Amino acid sequence: MRPRALLSPLAAAAVVLLVPPLLTSGTGADGGTNIPGLRFMVPNTPGGGYDITARTAAKNAEDAGLNHNIEVFNLPGAGGTVGLSRLVNERGNGKLAMSMGLGVVGAVHTNHAPSTLADATPLARLTEEPDIVVVPKSSPYKTFGQLLAAWKKNPRAVPVGGGSSPGGPDHLAPMLMARAAGIDPRSVTYVPFDGGGELLASVLGGKVKFGVSGLGEYRDQIESGELRLLAVTGAERVEGFDAPTLKESGLDVEFTNWRGMMAPPGLSEAQRDRLIRFLAELRRSPQWRTSLRTNGWDDAWLPGGKFGRFLDREDNRVDTVLKELGR
Repeated sequence: MRPRALLSPLAAAAVVLLVPPLLTSGTGADGGTNIPGLRFMVPNTPGGGYDITARTAAKNAEDAGLNHNIEVFNLPGAGGTVGLSRLVNERGNGKLAMSMGLGVVGAVHTNHAPSTLADATPLARLTEEPDIVVVPKSSPYKTFGQLLAAWKKNPRAVPVGGGSSPGGPDHLAPMLMARAAGIDPRSVTYVPFDGGGELLASVLGGKVKFGVSGLGEYRDQIESGELRLLAVTGAERVEGFDAPTLKESGLDVEFTNWRGMMAPPGLSEAQRDRLIRFLAELRRSPQWRTSLRTNGWDDAWLPGGKFGRFLDREDNRVDTVLKELGR
């Protein structure tokens, strides 16, 4: 089962390319996967998609014996661009990788960040997943159709929250939804938060009428009944959850988000290849495969230079989207 991105200027045009594993596995040797002192930086607050991805990767790698004592730390701010600046300033550091995704691409534009993803070293795109539409259990909206009716009636009175800056996935998804519903995207009240953790508190507290985020971030709250899942943005329903796709709900929209890893600039070829090899072995591990299923993530492996070229296309696409929205 693989959500299919809508191929239009306002859609997530993610093409999943599967390639053979890089080189050979092993630990301890220079050509192996063990990188003493390896650290993962998360450029937003705990509880968001980048945070869950990084901590899952670290635990899976350790459980699989690929590496030991991987440190995961958060450096939030400005939609991920504070972390990006730190990454770029760590030139030549082959023991640091940053968890990131489409949200950072958008934040670079909207925050006029001094550092861009072109200044860093692309390692690999790892995952892809649909976004979800959620409301708190106290919400009057029991179905997506009820929410949509209220939103169309008065868009400004039905604010939507997302865990990314304008241009990021949680912003693009509701803009696509609005356009498909005949709502002028410029009339939508979008409230950005620095990651899914901050967004969750505002959704539960009723500060926004609905939230758009990734399933992996809010699975526990949905299963416990704190959040009501109204729809998913992918091409198919998510197994185990009773929620329609946007197309089933009458909106011609399919949208997926992606996440990956970047490294500092100035790495030697050996440093870069070792980090990519580590991620390739992580991807092959049964622990990571289990985590993909648990979090509702799809494998979206795209390493090295292929990931870099994908980032260039995403950067151009987001720039086009933001100009269309007058931002």
